[in-house]
Amino acid sequence: MSSEDVAMAWLRKRGRRTVGLVAAASAALALTACGPGGFDDGDSGDREAKYKRVIEDPHPRPADVIEAAGAPTGVVRADDGSLLLTYDASNVEDDEGPAATAWRIVGPDGRTVAEHAEHADAEAAPAAFKGVRGGFVRVPPGEGAEGAYALDVRGKQHKVIITDTPLRTRPGDILLAELEPTLIYRPATRTVAPPAGVPGDAIRLAVDERGTAWSLDQPLTEDPNRVVWQRDGRSVGSTAVPKPYAGGILAARGGTAALSLTQGEGVRGLLVTTDGGGHWRTVLAGGIPWRELKHGPESLVLELLADGRLLVGEEGGRYWLADDRTNSAFHELKTPAKFTSFTVDGTTLYGIADATTATYNLVKGEGLWVSRDGGREWRRYGQRG
Repeated sequence: MSSEDVAMAWLRKRGRRTVGLVAAASAALALTACGPGGFDDGDSGDREAKYKRVIEDPHPRPADVIEAAGAPTGVVRADDGSLLLTYDASNVEDDEGPAATAWRIVGPDGRTVAEHAEHADAEAAPAAFKGVRGGFVRVPPGEGAEGAYALDVRGKQHKVIITDTPLRTRPGDILLAELEPTLIYRPATRTVAPPAGVPGDAIRLAVDERGTAWSLDQPLTEDPNRVVWQRDGRSVGSTAVPKPYAGGILAARGGTAALSLTQGEGVRGLLVTTDGGGHWRTVLAGGIPWRELKHGPESLVLELLADGRLLVGEEGGRYWLADDRTNSAFHELKTPAKFTSFTVDGTTLYGIADATTATYNLVKGEGLWVSRDGGREWRRYGQRG
C-alpha cells in the first residue's frame, strides 16, 4: 500500500482506529486483548475509561497504547525477518483531540526488541513505515521529505540524507511516497530523493525490486491515459489504457505489472503484463465479479506476490487470488474474519481485522492474521514475551 493509500484510508476512517498495512509476520499464537494495563473488553465501560486515560497521557507506555489500539495499523518486515508494527489509539468521539501512537519491533524469534510511544493529535495521520534492508524507514508525514528517518532492527534511529537532486532508480530502491511528493529511498546510502525521469503528468507510480519505475500518466489533452515504464531514469516503453476505461492504481514486481481499470465510480478490470511490458492483456472477468465491488476505486487492494500472482479485493470486502502467474483466472479467498486491510509479503498473505465504526471495544477476530499457503489456512499472529 502506498503512502497516498494510507493517507486516503486515514481520511475515510478519521476519528477511529485506522487500518493499513504493508507487511509481514511469522508466528501462530493468539493476539491477546489484555496485558499489564488490564484492558478487558468484557467490561466496555472500564475499557473506555482506560482507553481515554491512555490517549490523554502526555507520556503513554507503548504496552498501554498497543492494548488500547487492539489491531495494528501497519506491519512491515525487514530483510532479516524482523517486524515493525504500528498502532494508533485515536479519539473515538471526535475528529479532534488527544491520541496516542506506538511502534514495536519484534525480532525473527517473535520477541520484542524495541518499542516506542508518543502522545499525538487525532487530526494527524498515523505513522507509517516501510521495511528495507537493515531495518525500516519512516514515511514522511507531510508534503515534503522532512520527518523521514531510519530505524535499524534494534530500534536505533538514524538520520537519512534528504536531497532535491533526482536519483535514477536502481535495484533495491523503494517507493517511499507516491505523489506530492514523489520520493524514493535508497537503503545503501540512507538517501531520500525524488526519482529521475518521472513524467510531469504522472498520477500513479510503482517501483519494482529491479529498479523499474512504472507510472500512470494522465495527459491534459483528450488522449487516453498511458502506462509508462523506465529504467535508469529513461523511458523504455509505454502502452495506452484501453477505452472506455481510465487507469486506477498500479502494482509491479518481478516483470509483472498491473493497473486497475475504472469506469465511472467502479473498478471494471485489470490491464496486465507478465513480461516486463512486452505484451499487455485486459482482464475483465477471470472469476472476479467486478460490478459487485461495493466500496469504489479508492478502496481497491491490488498486490503482487513474489511468484507473480495478483491479489485483488477491497478494504472491508471480498478478496481474490490469481490461480497462477498468468493472472487470467482468480478464486475467492475464505478469511477467518472480515479484513479491513490486506497485503502480501513474498508469497505470504496478511489480513487485519479491525472495527469499521468508532468504538472503544474490540471486534470479533480483531488483530493480524497470516496465511502461508495461499489463503487455505490462517493463523492469528501473536508474539512471544
